Amino acid sequence: MLKNNDSYEAAPDVVLIGAGIMSATLGMMLKELQPDIKIEIFERLDVAAAESSDAWNNAGTGHAAFCELNYTPELPDGSIDISKAVKISESFDVSRQFWAYLVEHCSVRLPLNFIESIPHISFVWGDANVDYLRKRYEALQSSHLFRGMEFSEDHEVLREWMPLVMENRHDGKKVAATRMPIGTDVNFGALTRGMFNHIQEKEGVNLHFSHEVRKLKQDSDGNWTVKVKHIPTGAKRKVKAKFVFIGAGGGSLPLLMKSGIPESKGYGGFPVSGQWLKCVNQDIIERHEAKVYGKAAVGSPPMSVPHLDTRYINGKRELLFGPYAGFSTRFLKQGSLLDLPLSVKLNNLKPMLAAGYKNIPLTRYLINQVRQSPEDRLAALRDYFPDAKMQDWELEVAGQRVQVIKKDPKHGGILEFGTEVVSAADGSIAALLGASPGASTAVSIMVSLLEICFKDKVKTPLWQEKLKQMIPTYGRSMAKDPQLTEEVRAWTSEVLGLYNFEKVQ
Repeated sequence: MLKNNDSYEAAPDVVLIGAGIMSATLGMMLKELQPDIKIEIFERLDVAAAESSDAWNNAGTGHAAFCELNYTPELPDGSIDISKAVKISESFDVSRQFWAYLVEHCSVRLPLNFIESIPHISFVWGDANVDYLRKRYEALQSSHLFRGMEFSEDHEVLREWMPLVMENRHDGKKVAATRMPIGTDVNFGALTRGMFNHIQEKEGVNLHFSHEVRKLKQDSDGNWTVKVKHIPTGAKRKVKAKFVFIGAGGGSLPLLMKSGIPESKGYGGFPVSGQWLKCVNQDIIERHEAKVYGKAAVGSPPMSVPHLDTRYINGKRELLFGPYAGFSTRFLKQGSLLDLPLSVKLNNLKPMLAAGYKNIPLTRYLINQVRQSPEDRLAALRDYFPDAKMQDWELEVAGQRVQVIKKDPKHGGILEFGTEVVSAADGSIAALLGASPGASTAVSIMVSLLEICFKDKVKTPLWQEKLKQMIPTYGRSMAKDPQLTEEVRAWTSEVLGLYNFEKVQ
């Protein structure tokens, strides 16, 4: 059980803001790399992983680019760009390596079911979409990272893969799907809490719930003074740290702005909320075992790619459909309606206006989503489950995502659908902005952060050796080495108890 620590280190080496998957991953890695490091962790809520990392809030739980069609765009010449899919797939394998290291070395008491094997399926209908999916499948065959993927337009085969989706589908439209058997579902809330349970037991680590960071200021000596408020009592405290990581999900942008570093200038955020339809009929839940992803509507954000999604939450199998996008001015699910207006500053006004003008279709899409009736949501579900009935589903509120808006020399400002680390030139502070694929690639993101903010230590033989223990492919490319990929996937599959395609061949 995670506990609130009353002990404080007034001058720690590191302050982590936010008790989500990113801070847990960075804290875990730093403590493995340097056991004597002193870390203070501050979370504004009274539990860990309650915002974007939570299983009910997270829009995607196991992004490996196997089924997410937005990672493989069709180019004007009709070809399929798989570069982003390759990068994300390899990044997810890096995450699997780190988790396997933690389990194998018994350094973390992770719940055994934090990760489960589940097929990843892409499903489309209509001539143009079927042609696209076929081309995507053929393009992905050029990378061994996608070895084992299957493609079919045969209704009988598709009924075996996803019976709910194909049941009573008699509309005459062409349909097709790809299936990747080595897909997984990850409960990032359980994983996050498991890592925090471990590191807070280590000497020199204190985890504080119900503590809100109010101000950040860099002192003349290069260290940071962090002003923190204990929400229940109003008590305030100052902590002086050598390095600060802002991993507060949607709350990262306002804190980055408060830091005053030049690198923060020009950044803005566009919040997108979400909702799920959650199945409450256990018979239906048991008849579907896959993550079935479709194509996003024109103008929609990546987090709104529709999927009929099997998940394992607190040891129980669940079935969700969505997410349905919406708009709120909050940057966090439990944030303030003033978050968006207060984030508008003179230095980011132009990029935000330019990005808004360029993304009018997105605004129109979000307005339409907000206006949806229960019948509209059911109609969208029936595209993926034709026999769906209203009484078998209930509405569940998902998490908030804040998409990055940044300066762009050509357009004035652009809206980025991804994650981005913003760090000071001296490497003393860094913030993670953005959303998808987020949690699934947390380990790769934090390795990049280490190389930027702890570059001198990363170069030392001690850290190099330890990084290669935690991530055996560190410094090597799985995307360029089929044998390495086969060996690493076999190892992580065995340690984490996952399906291994190579083993069954």
